[in-house]
Amino acid sequence: MKIYFSILCLLLCFSHPDLFAQNLKRTNIILKNPFSDLPLTHNYQVEQWIKIFQSRYSKSFRIWLERSYRYAPMMKKIFREQGLPSDLVYLAMIESGFSAKAISSAKAVGYWQFIKPTALRFGLRKSHWLDERRDFEKSTYAASQYLQFLYKEFGDWYLAAAAYNMGEKKLSHLIQKHKTKNFWALSQKHDFPYETAHYIPKLIAAITIAKAPSLYGFNYLKVKTPYNYEVFYLPGGTNLRTLAAYIQQPYRKIKTLNPDLLSDRIPRYMENWRTRLPKGSGKKASQYISTYFM
Repeated sequence: MKIYFSILCLLLCFSHPDLFAQNLKRTNIILKNPFSDLPLTHNYQVEQWIKIFQSRYSKSFRIWLERSYRYAPMMKKIFREQGLPSDLVYLAMIESGFSAKAISSAKAVGYWQFIKPTALRFGLRKSHWLDERRDFEKSTYAASQYLQFLYKEFGDWYLAAAAYNMGEKKLSHLIQKHKTKNFWALSQKHDFPYETAHYIPKLIAAITIAKAPSLYGFNYLKVKTPYNYEVFYLPGGTNLRTLAAYIQQPYRKIKTLNPDLLSDRIPRYMENWRTRLPKGSGKKASQYISTYFM
């Protein structure tokens, strides 16, 4: 009975940030609990971002939450396989709102907001017909590799996430200058980037709400279900619009499943290209290949 009471108390703490903040007296408390595999610091900054997501950004955050049900399970699986805390996938929520089409003013693209040099550094391809920063699987593998690299560099997941936002060289310089590897201490320095100082509180707030949306007022979500598809290898020269008509599937659906493809045609110089097709389309796709390419 005591165990159930303790769990209930934890839930109530997270669901009532005002009451919790009064008890904490605005100090940093690290919470290691069964609801997250990432240590969560709850403080005044996190409390404020929870309130912002509940009010000023509530419409956008609701959309992000609804999308998260489509992408987060797959992304969490990849992160766990790569040895990362699975809740770090919510970086994609605050980076892009889980959108392949997101583009920043710095020309960062896709779910994980990779700029081109970093994308290439971690194996993502970019050409006139392809941008793998937009692919929900490939970009997530790249993000996991980048975050793993940053964790090895800084030894702390908050600092790894901060470096993801501001760049590892700038963060290394600030750590050396201020002689601390405590994110919260660094974030109070006058020369620490304002955006990054809010980046970690935003992440913790997003995780906290995502764990129990209804407790924070996000009820009746229109949950986006994970995509249902099969993998098919298409020969170079395949016109996706023609293929879509042949297999009797909307071309838009094929584009949605393959957001990295910028063109409606697989270049002729590609021998075989791994493509996602709607579930059950494989037989007709094989007939299409046999008819037009053999």
